Amino acid sequence: MTREDVLEELNRRNAEAEAGGGEARIAKRHERGLLTARERIDQMFDPGSFVELDKFKTHRSTDFGMEKTRIPGDGIVTGYGTVEGRTVFAYAQDFTVLGGSLSHAVSEKICKIMDMAMKAGAPMVGLNDSGGARIQEGVESLGGYSDIFYANTMASGVIPQISAVLGPCAGGASYSPALTDFILMVDKTSYMFITGPEVIKSVTREEVTQEDLGGAMSHNSRSGVAHFVAPDDPGCMVMIRKLLSYLPSNNMENPPLVATDDPLDRLTPELDDVIPENPNEPYDMHAIIGRVLDRDSWFEVHALFARNAIVGFGRVGGRTVGVVANQPMFLAGCLDCNASNKIARFIRFCDCFNIPVLTFEDVPGYLPGTQQEWGGIIRQGAKIVYAYAEATVPKITLITRKAYGGAYAVMGAKHVGGDINLAYPTAEIAVMGADGAVNIIFRKEIAAAENSEERRAELVADYRRRFANPFRAAELGYIDEVITPVQTRVRIAQALAMLADKKDTNPPKKHGNIPL
Repeated sequence: MTREDVLEELNRRNAEAEAGGGEARIAKRHERGLLTARERIDQMFDPGSFVELDKFKTHRSTDFGMEKTRIPGDGIVTGYGTVEGRTVFAYAQDFTVLGGSLSHAVSEKICKIMDMAMKAGAPMVGLNDSGGARIQEGVESLGGYSDIFYANTMASGVIPQISAVLGPCAGGASYSPALTDFILMVDKTSYMFITGPEVIKSVTREEVTQEDLGGAMSHNSRSGVAHFVAPDDPGCMVMIRKLLSYLPSNNMENPPLVATDDPLDRLTPELDDVIPENPNEPYDMHAIIGRVLDRDSWFEVHALFARNAIVGFGRVGGRTVGVVANQPMFLAGCLDCNASNKIARFIRFCDCFNIPVLTFEDVPGYLPGTQQEWGGIIRQGAKIVYAYAEATVPKITLITRKAYGGAYAVMGAKHVGGDINLAYPTAEIAVMGADGAVNIIFRKEIAAAENSEERRAELVADYRRRFANPFRAAELGYIDEVITPVQTRVRIAQALAMLADKKDTNPPKKHGNIPL
């Protein structure tokens, strides 16, 4: 073959691979408002930076006439490029090729790119859009999934792993995204479930739509499987880029420093009026979070799930922090099973990737009720204790109002490794609220009083004066400083600067046994 013939052959093969399942299938996706695998890749990466690998790889199956359906790339695009100038690896499943089904060749491509991401110390992004296992390959396809799960597990805590579910992701295919750090879904066009509506109907007689069972809103608000919901494919790619901007490339690096014109010594007088005088009146914790962080840097995670707790990323002085907070607007900020899982998992991610944890605490306790007890609140709540105690990153906690009972002990207290613990003068740190405490301590005295309600009110006022404040805890050294709201950003910025080079280690062990 001449040089011209070789180049012509290369161009032909490239064109065949890039055509995927053909113009008709691509047009059908566009009609539904969906992007192709390559279009998604182009939108996620910096322009012109993506380098494709294994472009010509095909499956090796010959059963059921599969030798006649070999398309270069075999239904998945893999490679690397840059996002905001930093290297990122990715794969994108191509639904136009055999429904994006997973062959053993596809699993080899995914595992190869994940192995390269680990060696390069760069994040891994998976764009999932697949009909599941390639049935014609049988156990080879199932083995391929297992190989991917193993690779996900080995990469966990080493490099950030992000999964976008942009179409179907059913059965065993769901477990790869579930093993990664963050899952994004697209409203109305993506879904995940282990068994579909038809199987459920045949086994349990339940009738449910695909959207209600495993759609983006179901997994963002009910199950907590997904962390973000995007309006469409382009919006999802924007969210991935934004999420990556807060994260280090690997567990040996610090998060990227971003330029900001928001001064670290900015006072926050607007916070003086956030905490209501009535201790039972709710307020929005976002009002405090947004004013402490650099302007416009807040990026909430799991925003629709367990809304009595808040987690997300922000920046102080251009440096990433992970924020954990109670939300008095929902369930009075009580901790329940879902909130406990949400908080614990987020703290552990931050600890994996050298992101300081900043906690805003206003918690009256754990949510009471048989549903919570039978749902395992003891075990679930213990996860928060474990996560805070295990974390060696800088940990700063600010008690804005209530810190009662066991909930005080678990939310980043000094006793579970808090580095700097602050409190507003409005903080109430006690075993329980004044009303409940008085009912227990002075039960007999109140019952014997001539005017029991008047005596009870006097005792409640006295208990609140003596105990429902931060000063007893400060006297014991459990609170490092009682600050005014106007000092909030300044004190937190100073603490983060002081802890920037913190070094801490846990006892040598294979791994702990978190109460799963």
